Amino acid sequence: MRIFIDKQSPTAFHALVQTSAAVRAVAAEAGLDRTVVELINLRVSQINGCASCLDTHTKAAVRAGESARRLGVLAAWRDTEVFTPVERAALALAEATADPTDAIAQESAYEAARQILTDDQISAAIWVAVTIDAFNRVSIMSKHPVRANRST
Repeated sequence: MRIFIDKQSPTAFHALVQTSAAVRAVAAEAGLDRTVVELINLRVSQINGCASCLDTHTKAAVRAGESARRLGVLAAWRDTEVFTPVERAALALAEATADPTDAIAQESAYEAARQILTDDQISAAIWVAVTIDAFNRVSIMSKHPVRANRST
């Protein structure tokens, strides 16, 4: 059984939570709505394979008004027409941030984002991806469980 590092080191985890709140505020100030933030959170969590964060942010996306259809095709977003240019640019940045070893993908995503997003939106999208990546690591290394819904 693993220790839950968020519980073992609550001061560090609280700092990460505060960072997340600051990043959400930065994203809102930059004009990235909550659904874009949640799409980034979900896509990075898909890449990292973080079940706990996928569970949490699927619920958050639904609360923010995201549709089941779009959530269902998120992993293959490039092959659909259901995401806006802003969302597509943010998702490409999120993927490039989640895989820092692919310099070509990073340059491509960044260049495409420069055509669609403001500097503030680019910065915010990257910060959202960086922050959820950190939460993914906390949950993955702690093996946070995703339990069955007791009401079903």
